[in-house]
Amino acid sequence: MAAASTDRYPIPLPQEHSVQETIKRSRFICTATHTPSMELAREFITKIKERYPDATHNCWAFVAGPPGDTAHIGMSDDGEPHGTAGKPMLNTLLHSGVGEISCVVTRYFGGTKLGTGGLVRAYSGMINLALDTLPLTQHVQTADIQTVIPYEAITLFKRMLPEYEAEILDEQFDTDATFRLRLPETEVTPLETALAELTNGNFLFITEESPS
Repeated sequence: MAAASTDRYPIPLPQEHSVQETIKRSRFICTATHTPSMELAREFITKIKERYPDATHNCWAFVAGPPGDTAHIGMSDDGEPHGTAGKPMLNTLLHSGVGEISCVVTRYFGGTKLGTGGLVRAYSGMINLALDTLPLTQHVQTADIQTVIPYEAITLFKRMLPEYEAEILDEQFDTDATFRLRLPETEVTPLETALAELTNGNFLFITEESPS
């Protein structure tokens, strides 16, 4: 699956999200959270394993990058038959359209075997069940810029900022007006073009190091 745009994509909200279901007397718990790095993903997995130490299995999968990006992924069957848990979980996450996500599916065996196909359906189904109600926000790659404009351009300048999703971080007024802004990287060039038109080229525009 091709990787999604790295500029903007859905991610889970920071808090944990959990769903439960009983399948043929086995209790399944899927816990999901936002993990923007492999290190954070592994810390989360360790925490869930410690939360359910008496579980029969704590299977897991994560995508610690943009949706569909296979550069920073991981999975484990945690004792289930090979390929019946971690792989279907990961495949479901990779095709979910959500990035920077980790899931642990905890199983308490209820005495009835599910079979290979049943396990695949159960583990992938638990991921889908969690995704159905997962609270989401957006990852937006931003840039900080500094611009210096004439005083007479300030009113129109401030009116145009929402169009470019720009936030004022700081403003200083001397001979001219200086503003530090944070905005999506994709809006930097369009804003620069708009400022050139607004000020008839009488402005300065400096892109700072990206904060994210």
